[in-house]
Amino acid sequence: MKKLLMGTALAAMMTTSAMAENIGVSMALFDDNFLTVLRNGIQKMADEMDGVDVQIEDAQNDVAKQLDQINNFVASGVDAIIVNPVDTSATQAMTDAAAAAGVPLVYVNRQPINVDTLPDNQAFVASNEIESGTLAAFEGCKLLRAKGKAGGAKIYILMGELSNQAAVQRTKDFDDVIGMDMCNFISVVDRQTANWSRDEAQDLMTNWLSSGEKFDAVFANNDEMAIGAIQAMKASGVSMEEMIVTGVDATQDALAAMQAGDLDVTVFQDAAGQGSGALNAALSLAKGEDVDQKVYIPFQLVTPANVDNFLSKN
Repeated sequence: MKKLLMGTALAAMMTTSAMAENIGVSMALFDDNFLTVLRNGIQKMADEMDGVDVQIEDAQNDVAKQLDQINNFVASGVDAIIVNPVDTSATQAMTDAAAAAGVPLVYVNRQPINVDTLPDNQAFVASNEIESGTLAAFEGCKLLRAKGKAGGAKIYILMGELSNQAAVQRTKDFDDVIGMDMCNFISVVDRQTANWSRDEAQDLMTNWLSSGEKFDAVFANNDEMAIGAIQAMKASGVSMEEMIVTGVDATQDALAAMQAGDLDVTVFQDAAGQGSGALNAALSLAKGEDVDQKVYIPFQLVTPANVDNFLSKN
């Protein structure tokens, strides 16, 4: 009996390894530097594995289009689905569609609103956003103190898409740090969304500069907006040596801006690691294996002192 069981198990393993796994991937949008790295992380891992095919679709920042993609993946018989949500408050419908069909689903990077009630065959792979904004803002606070601004400093806050959990959490992180005794010398002149966009942030920063309001720092929810703000300030003749600018993600453009002396702080979010982690979770769920429903990949603070360590990571 033992030999029979061992033979059966071996045959099952051989069958599993020979089976192709088809994974459907819906990305919020392709036209985004960070999400491109994440998408490439998924594709790279799939390319390195035998029998794994990924079909990656662009939702073009359209909630309805993304739900259609999920339904199409289900109808085509994929083994699992990976979703980078357009709107983190609109994920329940996608969860329900996949659950009704019995298809495993993994959310990646952006935390779904229903993260605490996901079915057993669904998971979330990302980094803990409580760390991101906290690391960036606290380092910004320390830099302002080092510049002798402890008697009072004014900042602008650039927020991401307000439908996105990361934007909400990172902004809350900023506020929590500013509320600390060590950092309560900081006051916020204004805060507005630039929707994660470099161009929108540049326009918004240009408008703020035209008001003539004096300020000491810009805390941005991501690097793209930080870079947009930097471009506007440099175009207006603002000295970047005197200005503190923080971002999040540690994109290659952000690291170049830091090396140039324009960006002071960013936080490395392992986009490629999130992508490969999401694919790994999807493949495990497709095989009926247990997966932690929340998989967090740590953020890391990036400053001019350690920027060289991150140049080849994203």
